[in-house]
Amino acid sequence: MKIAFYGSSLLSSYWNGAATYYRGMLRDLAARGHEITFYEPDAFDRQQHRDIEPPSWAEVRVYDATESALRAVMEEAARADVVVKASGVGVFDDELIEGVMAAARPEAIRIFWDVDAPATLAEITPVPDHALRRALPSLDFVLTYGGGPPVIAAYEGLGARRCIPIYNALDPETHHPVPPDPRFAADLSFLANRLPDREARVEAFFLDAAKRLPGRSFLLGGNGWDDKPMSPNIRRIGHVGTRDHNAFNTSPLAVLNVARDSMASVGYSPATRVFEAAGAGACLITDAWVGLDLFLKEGEEVLVARDGADVAEHVRSLTPERARAIGEAARLRVLEGHTYERRGAEVDALLRREAALIAAQGVRA
Repeated sequence: MKIAFYGSSLLSSYWNGAATYYRGMLRDLAARGHEITFYEPDAFDRQQHRDIEPPSWAEVRVYDATESALRAVMEEAARADVVVKASGVGVFDDELIEGVMAAARPEAIRIFWDVDAPATLAEITPVPDHALRRALPSLDFVLTYGGGPPVIAAYEGLGARRCIPIYNALDPETHHPVPPDPRFAADLSFLANRLPDREARVEAFFLDAAKRLPGRSFLLGGNGWDDKPMSPNIRRIGHVGTRDHNAFNTSPLAVLNVARDSMASVGYSPATRVFEAAGAGACLITDAWVGLDLFLKEGEEVLVARDGADVAEHVRSLTPERARAIGEAARLRVLEGHTYERRGAEVDALLRREAALIAAQGVRA
């Protein structure tokens, strides 16, 4: 099928945490015979910070962040068998959901793909006339990369026909063990952009842990942290491109994951970083959230912390041998059950069933 996918960016992870999710999912769908065109705006300096060039498995259309350019790419939705509008494009989001779905052919499959469902739901729930809420009843699916039962109930309660989580996963060809790199040596590393709904939890889980362990080394990657006060044993390195994620994950004793406020409260929302770290064989310490046991087993495949004191205690007691054992157990677990090949098979089956139903009956389920 021809898939027109309107998202934030396939080419750049700069202020764009969904990039590796898009790449893993769409690469697998392309391998299953789907023809992918990805539309991304030239915005937020992402094109100046590309991690990859346009891949062989997708055509990437970069358009100017102007109304005239927007109209041109929205019209191209009429060529597709599947039209996807992702959340968080960052410019013209309301216009995109209305425009691409209006341009889609009657027999096309229409999808809203939410890569930050808790935040999206917080935005649209109190606004009955929100463009996305108006569109929900006409869509075939809402797909999300997390959220579990609470998000499914919330979306279907707002009028979505079907909401189906398609969780983050691992692309083992992209994220895998590599030799340690001295640039990323540390006892505990953390990679995330500074965002308002994450900052307090980063203070509680990462900055507090560093204060408690003044003799240990901490590494902080991601945008926006330059003017944030923190203890001197934290080294800030700014944006880390996806080509360096494996080394970032394999070089420290352990890697920390901290969910954003909304994802932590909803649960069932493993970040891309969880699978990237596990795929590289890193020892992962994560904050606690409901549903974690669906993906990794506490104490054997991941270490779980309830606050900064827990994080500090994990780092203090962790030996290199135990860190390697936990990282290897996590790697084997995600390879067995949480790869983009599995996620892609799920989406492929979903699309083919829907297309067959439309062809046979001329209606959508």
